[in-house]
Amino acid sequence: MKPGHHLAELNVGRLLAPTDDPRVAEFMAALDRINGMGKRMPGFVWMMEGSGEPGTGNTEAKIGGDPQYVSNLTVWEDVESLETFVWQTVHRQFYERRADWFELLGQMHFVMWWVPAGHQPSLDEALARLDHLREHGDSDHAFGWSWLEQARLYRTRGCSGAVA
Repeated sequence: MKPGHHLAELNVGRLLAPTDDPRVAEFMAALDRINGMGKRMPGFVWMMEGSGEPGTGNTEAKIGGDPQYVSNLTVWEDVESLETFVWQTVHRQFYERRADWFELLGQMHFVMWWVPAGHQPSLDEALARLDHLREHGDSDHAFGWSWLEQARLYRTRGCSGAVA
């Protein structure tokens, strides 16, 4: 952990079907509940408007103009807070079922990095971090769970990398 910094994370995916298709209805119906729970978690700092909501008209949350892309961009006080939300709440059940709703992207879809406390990263900034991770691997600039010494839960509670 960097003093005076918080942990930012971006997770992207492309839905298997349009948002009004029955194949993704369960995921779409759970978004508000999962996002609301995340916002109430100890250690939660900020969430990009429209996070996890494809095709909402919020251009900030769209990727490449594709309405089936989902992006979730949040900031947390520390690694432990994010891990608790990801691996010890109902969020994990949805994460484990991601193959039911999302295409296999064939490349890294998740990135984390440290931001100065109070900074709210843009989607463009987050996507640049993801590109950096894809091109260079884990570094202080952009990293995954294994880069974080403090991260413990993902080692025992994380899921297989079947859907990337």
